[in-house]
Amino acid sequence: MAVLKFKDTGHTHSVQRTDKGGSVGIVKTRYCTFALPPDELVLESGEKLGPVTLAHETYGTLNTEKSNAILLLHALSGDAHAAGFHKGDDRPGWWDDMVGPGKAFDTEKYFIICSNVLGGCKGSTGPGSVNTKTGKPYGLDFPIITINDMVKAQKHLIEYLGIEKLLSVAGGSMGGMQALAWLTKYPHKVQSAMLIATAAKHSAQQIAFNEVGRQAIMADSLWQNGSYYGGRLPSKGLAVARMVGHITYMSDSSMFEKFGRQLKNEKQPFKFTADFEVEGYLHNRGDNFVKRFDANSYLYITKAMDYFDVSDGKPLYEVLRGIKAQILVIAFGSDWLYPAYQSQEIVRACKMAGINATYCEIASTYGHDAFLVEIEEESHLVKHFLKKVFNGYEATSEYEI
Repeated sequence: MAVLKFKDTGHTHSVQRTDKGGSVGIVKTRYCTFALPPDELVLESGEKLGPVTLAHETYGTLNTEKSNAILLLHALSGDAHAAGFHKGDDRPGWWDDMVGPGKAFDTEKYFIICSNVLGGCKGSTGPGSVNTKTGKPYGLDFPIITINDMVKAQKHLIEYLGIEKLLSVAGGSMGGMQALAWLTKYPHKVQSAMLIATAAKHSAQQIAFNEVGRQAIMADSLWQNGSYYGGRLPSKGLAVARMVGHITYMSDSSMFEKFGRQLKNEKQPFKFTADFEVEGYLHNRGDNFVKRFDANSYLYITKAMDYFDVSDGKPLYEVLRGIKAQILVIAFGSDWLYPAYQSQEIVRACKMAGINATYCEIASTYGHDAFLVEIEEESHLVKHFLKKVFNGYEATSEYEI
């Protein structure tokens, strides 16, 4: 298998902008509500859920033919705010370096959509939402959801926006899983897909890390079987879950370069305090996460990721056979959470199924975080791929394996 490897650009982990494009500016989150009773959304489990609200943002302009729409799909802790700024907030969207005029997802050419997933906690219906039947937050009464359920809800959003077929679906990590679900569940709705640092199904190790995070949340005395709304939050448990996650998002090299064994200035020797810089970093990440994320959503979404198996127990190439979409798969050499072999398995199955698939592996040192960091290389690949797809000819190139 031929692999294109890019030279590492030596980013510091406080990411420097490498794009030449501009910002989409001030943006606003919008809301789409559907599946009103008695026409509730039928979930993969057979349970029904409704009404359902999806928070979403759009950037750029939908063309007359409605042929330039791209759906961005976020990872575990993401949301609908992919680019630009909310009024009064100087924090950009989670993929701001990739979305905007002249950027990889060029808003002068494409109409970009991003929604918060079903089960989320940033405006979409999830366990923290009010159950209209009881007038109280769902908590653990919220039904188990799957990646396929998330995508089914997104399909309603796309239809609400008047779009028959997406030019592309694109996402990293859990976003890549959603893109795979789009390809297999609604192949006639997708012209192309970009699968970044993802997998067709979780390995035992990936499930294990998620289970440690879930157990940390459920061990918090304030979790109260998910019925903590209106009271104190299970912040300690959720913070530990996030700390575990952040360890897996980085690589040994990136942690060494950023922290080494450096001690903090205010260290207290031989005390159980965060004396090392890496300890302080993890505590900070955990503390910040609990301010913006719901513990129950973390439980539901990680479980959905673990349940996901796009092949449904069949050979992957059989499930992919017949798909006409062009596919770009990007992996990162130092990603040990979603190692490159999982991306290669997807591409190999695509080739066996007769799908036009391109595979690129970027030799970054930033581990799984690289899909949010290695902007220059990703931008080059995404621009190249989208140009060919949008212009209607096959995305074959020197990058193809």
